[in-house]
Amino acid sequence: MKMRNWLIVSVFGTGIIAAPLISGAQEVPVVTVTTIPYLNGGIGEDEVAVIRSKANDFLLRLTFAEGPNSEFTSNVPVVIADARGNPVFALSDAGPLLYVMLPKGSYTVTAQAHDVAETEHVTLDGAEGKDVVFYWNPPSM
Repeated sequence: MKMRNWLIVSVFGTGIIAAPLISGAQEVPVVTVTTIPYLNGGIGEDEVAVIRSKANDFLLRLTFAEGPNSEFTSNVPVVIADARGNPVFALSDAGPLLYVMLPKGSYTVTAQAHDVAETEHVTLDGAEGKDVVFYWNPPSM
């Protein structure tokens, strides 16, 4: 009987967690890691539209693309370091859009795809956001 109750709770609990996904909810959650809010995603046109609608809320907006048609790419490891070189934000699977709410200052953003690391230096003035596109042209097969 205990096993059956556990199974019912497991199935019911999973339904609650999965319900927003199944119902087609378009809300993309803002996630906070070490007190830095960010949005990450952009798989599908609906999710891209939702994330882009919140762009003005984030000072740093990163886009990851690859190939001759500049197609979105994801699963990009990203590290953002402050002016002293101290990492202030890291995400192992970013993209294709990553919006990060950072305070004003100078940052070094490093992203990697296809074993190629790209680095961009960004200065945020606290008023206007910056858009940075990382682009990789993977080797031909």
